[in-house]
Amino acid sequence: MSGHGGGNPVKVIRAALFANLAIAICKFVAAYLSDSTATLAEAVHSLADTGNQGLLFLGVTLALKRDDRYAFGRAMERYFWPFIVALLLFSLGGAFALYEGIHKAIHPDVPDLSSFWSFRRGPLTSLVVLGLSAVLEGYSCSVALKEFRLENKGKDVGRALFEGKDPTIPLVLMEDISALIGLTIAFIAVGLAAFTGNGIFDAIGSIVIGVLLMVVAVLIARDTHSLLIGERATLEDEQRTRAITEGTKDVVSVTQILTMHLGPDFIVLAMKVAFEPALTVEQVERTINEIERRIRAEQPRMKKIFVEPDSHGDLRGVVPDEAAS
Repeated sequence: MSGHGGGNPVKVIRAALFANLAIAICKFVAAYLSDSTATLAEAVHSLADTGNQGLLFLGVTLALKRDDRYAFGRAMERYFWPFIVALLLFSLGGAFALYEGIHKAIHPDVPDLSSFWSFRRGPLTSLVVLGLSAVLEGYSCSVALKEFRLENKGKDVGRALFEGKDPTIPLVLMEDISALIGLTIAFIAVGLAAFTGNGIFDAIGSIVIGVLLMVVAVLIARDTHSLLIGERATLEDEQRTRAITEGTKDVVSVTQILTMHLGPDFIVLAMKVAFEPALTVEQVERTINEIERRIRAEQPRMKKIFVEPDSHGDLRGVVPDEAAS
């Protein structure tokens, strides 16, 4: 997902958490008063989003903790909790809305057109709350969008969403956008049900919202799953690392380079390097230290660096079939 520039994930999470909490409370009250399934689906959606922001904040907090049990730290917390968020969004948000919509479609209500202006059972309450929720959700979305643009200047939006290494800000942004779409669907569904007297529109709105949330959840899960397995650094990062290393005195070439993201700002780097043949062990050690110093100075996200002297890499004497395996 997101890139590695100057966005502030904590700021985005905090804005989304408070906005979704306020929205969830308003929606549950409106759903109770209006007996609208689409509004109830949106209320559960906002409640799930509130819990999701809490889990994202937990991930950011745990990633900073030190624990001797983890030799490489806990940076991968930033990937684990977004994956849990995707599962919750699919089940609590999408599946619940889909179930409620199908149930209401089988047993649709017949709205009382004369009670439109009624505070207790009229759809006006839902429409007002959905409009207010859209304003609050729009604020949260604007904060996430601002930080997303700051973090991904000059990048294609699709690539920035799904090919970066920090899922936090894109995840919140996708949740906010899906919430705004869901609010629009719910507003239309409640309005149509109220003006036509046909409760099937309310049920259809809930079903569409459920499908929308499940699609978003699958997209998030797919991307965070890839990060959890261990994605390599970007091609640009690896090329820059190779250039720095091969530009160091007494280095002949980099024969192999392996990288893996353990977190958005934590990369493990392992290289096999060919040195000048006449170097002593002490000189090789000094050169390796200089390589590490230069890489860390220009690429601070390379937290753990391992350099092995090897002129041929792993492919020396290995037949193609063995190399492929």
